[in-house]
Amino acid sequence: MTAHSTIGAPAIVAHGGRLDAARRLYPDAPQPWIDLSTGVNPRAYPLPQLADEAFTRLPDDDAFAALDSAARRAYGAHAEVDVIAGAGAQAFIQMLPRVFPAKRVAILGFTYAEHAACWAASGAQIDVVETLDALANADVGVIVNPNNPDGRVVAPEDMLSTTARMAQRDGLLIVDESFMDFTPERSVARFAHGRSLLVLRSFGKAHGLPGLRLGFALCSRARAAELRAALGPWAVSGPALAIGARALADDAWRASAAHAAARDAARLDALLMQSGFQIAGGTTLFRLAAHPQASRRFLHLAARGILTRVFAEGPDWIRFGLPKNESDWDRLATALESADGR
Repeated sequence: MTAHSTIGAPAIVAHGGRLDAARRLYPDAPQPWIDLSTGVNPRAYPLPQLADEAFTRLPDDDAFAALDSAARRAYGAHAEVDVIAGAGAQAFIQMLPRVFPAKRVAILGFTYAEHAACWAASGAQIDVVETLDALANADVGVIVNPNNPDGRVVAPEDMLSTTARMAQRDGLLIVDESFMDFTPERSVARFAHGRSLLVLRSFGKAHGLPGLRLGFALCSRARAAELRAALGPWAVSGPALAIGARALADDAWRASAAHAAARDAARLDALLMQSGFQIAGGTTLFRLAAHPQASRRFLHLAARGILTRVFAEGPDWIRFGLPKNESDWDRLATALESADGR
């Protein structure tokens, strides 16, 4: 998202998770900080023991093939869809404008700002649009689905209809499914064999391992060949290949994690509404809440060592990630109760 300013404080950098910046701005805040500024699952996939070779040897083709196979199965992509692994969905977001240049790019907004920033840096004309009809008329269309930060969902059939329209002009629809793991029935990854559809998936958000830097692009074989040429060899580390392959094959863990996230999202909604917020949207990994004193609530929480997200585009919004444990839940509840002297 774009950078924001808060009352009485300097602007914090655009992305969540910057506890280093928060510590500098609020040096007297209680430790440890609770980071609710991201949409990352607070319950990370348990790290397996790795063979020394994952660190001491260059990744080989078999390791990439094992990860690709696990990702294909987890994302429901059939054999005609090519799966490319890279260093996170963000790496692909920055690469796509260079590999598939376009003059006119339409983005279904308001949404994650990196898409617009990266296409604009390539010289493309950027239009933030509100309808799929407007999107379909561009050379490249971008949909974040579910959307960040409000959780808006575009139905798969509507995206496929848009893809078909864009295919008539050799256009490209990019669907960023970084928050799709716990709602796979809404994914269009299985249809990404045509030249006019490319799907991005994030590994780190649902699996709670963003530092691993792993993500995927799913697309036609022709587009995949161009992406692989741009990535070069060894685009993913040996540890990321091994952990990703194991985690993506673990259906039981993913089902359990989805259930836990849905339960915690409902609990967070109840806590926020009790504290005077209205729920404006979100996914099971983050909740978007509205409050007329959003900036003051952000400052109040930050002073108590709890980092959230506010948005210049929505001055009454605060986005909350999920607390990790009961201690974090208790600190959040206490901080919310103490706002405005309550």
